[in-house]
Amino acid sequence: MKLMPPGLRKLALTIHVVSSVGWLGAVVSFLVLAIAGLTSTEPVMVRGAYMAMDLIGWSLIFPLSLASLISGIVQALGTVWGLFRHYWVLIKLIITALATALLLLHLQPVSHMAGIASTSDLSPTNMTGMRTQLIADAGAAVLVLAVAAVLSVYKPRGITKYGRTRTERQQPAGRAMR
Repeated sequence: MKLMPPGLRKLALTIHVVSSVGWLGAVVSFLVLAIAGLTSTEPVMVRGAYMAMDLIGWSLIFPLSLASLISGIVQALGTVWGLFRHYWVLIKLIITALATALLLLHLQPVSHMAGIASTSDLSPTNMTGMRTQLIADAGAAVLVLAVAAVLSVYKPRGITKYGRTRTERQQPAGRAMR
């Protein structure tokens, strides 16, 4: 396996950490706006919240999710961790890929709400179900991204079957794997 040189590895890691933390921070901001959009009685605040959510979703959250996914794959492929060798890396890959795909689905109702908010005032009873769902989705996203961050920090032990096979093939003959 060809590993990245240290300087390139650090650059890739920096890009991954910044995009991942930025994604989490942008989702927290989105959650605050979703709560304000549901709870405020000021039409201007509600209108601004949903229009800002649409802007943040498409201009910040989605690009950061892609950057996190791509940089994570590059980081895994260019380091000893590998993409499929360790369970924590594999779980992070699955979490990030699913979160990015679900984000695309989630942004459709956000754009719909922004369109409604831009053309009319939303009363506290208008679209309550969708507005509540936006809060629940953002809260779930914060939790999922926090789990991915914890996996990155703690790196729980556990090598996949693929990882064990690769390690055994790379060890010199006569050395037993622990």
